[in-house]
Amino acid sequence: MLTRWICLGAWLVTSVATADDAATKVFEQRIQPIFQSDKPSSCVQCHLAGVDLKNYIKSSSDDTFRSLRDQGLVSLDKPEQSKILKLINMNDTDNAGANLLHAKTREAEAAAFAEWLKACCRDPRLRNAPKLAAAELAKPARPNEVIRYDRTDRLLELFEQNIWGQRHRCMVCHAEGSEQNRKLVEKNGEQVSWMKKSAAETMTYLIRSKHLIDIENPEKSLLLLKPLKEVDHGGGKKFLKGDLGYKDFRAWIEDYAKVVCDEHTMASDLPKSDPRQLKQFSSEIWFKLANPPQPWDEKLLQVTLYRWDDRVKKWEDTPIAISDRQTSFKFKAWQHTLTLLAAPASDRAKEWQRGEPRLPNGKFLVKAHVDRSGRTLTDWQATMRDEDFVGQAEFEANWRRGYGGMMVVEAGKLTAQPSRP
Repeated sequence: MLTRWICLGAWLVTSVATADDAATKVFEQRIQPIFQSDKPSSCVQCHLAGVDLKNYIKSSSDDTFRSLRDQGLVSLDKPEQSKILKLINMNDTDNAGANLLHAKTREAEAAAFAEWLKACCRDPRLRNAPKLAAAELAKPARPNEVIRYDRTDRLLELFEQNIWGQRHRCMVCHAEGSEQNRKLVEKNGEQVSWMKKSAAETMTYLIRSKHLIDIENPEKSLLLLKPLKEVDHGGGKKFLKGDLGYKDFRAWIEDYAKVVCDEHTMASDLPKSDPRQLKQFSSEIWFKLANPPQPWDEKLLQVTLYRWDDRVKKWEDTPIAISDRQTSFKFKAWQHTLTLLAAPASDRAKEWQRGEPRLPNGKFLVKAHVDRSGRTLTDWQATMRDEDFVGQAEFEANWRRGYGGMMVVEAGKLTAQPSRP
């Protein structure tokens, strides 16, 4: 009987040692190389900063397992369903190209961790090992709020709102495959085609090509300087400093630069989002104020449009469209495409997301503001104030798409009535 107990004890020791050796061997052969590599892990597909798979690996197999286990990232009884594997296998649902690019790295990481976790979970000693002290856990230095903020899908939401929402300022020349674009590509090369078929593809191109964005000096990015015509631009001047296009482009570039430079260290560093902010939709609907007065010449003029709600017999509380551009007394006009606006979760926003954004026909109110002091030219974040208001007018609209269907209102019809709605 004693001999049997001795043999059983020896078998248990041998079994535990074998499981321990197997886990250590897999760790040294497949996990440590990830930790020691200079190359980023597949995490960079979804995270621009703040997190890397290396952040979760310690110097030894035992400590790495205990660290993952203590953070709830390991399923002891079903290691193949461990949260760390789900995180590794996550990909970008909106970017098939990026998925393909990172597929081999992601598959290698997932396979290595899956084999190692199975070996670890078979070891009772590891399963029941004491917890590590909080300071000993291997995890990213940045808090979860910052890690979530630095994701590419969050950056893409801002890109869609800001740059993609203003794409009609640039797409005639820079939209890939258009007739004008083909002519410019023949003359200047493929770099002209920075605007791709979707917001995700366009953002990915801008990030990877690097030549249009200066992350160290965002205000010096060619994506801003060219439309300002501070650098030679065959398409002419598309922005004024402080207009809506410049504001939106620069806001996204500034945000992107802070993310990739890992400037957000605490949740308090993150910008506060405004849930009331309206969602922007680019359109090919043109609006014109004809015959503006001479004092407005070359000043930034902003129009804001409101729709009449016949059900409640009042103007809608929030604007349905906005646009701004420099006024020309010489050409007797202010004219530009409208950026359409809708509350993010509204039926209107959902309808415009499904198809081409259009304005309904009917009664509208236009309110005009002019920056006569030039304040927006020196402070790009400045907005129009009550003292910039120059008048408003009601009009009946039959909206049509394109330059030829432009809706025209005489500037002389603007009256300085009390601001409403």
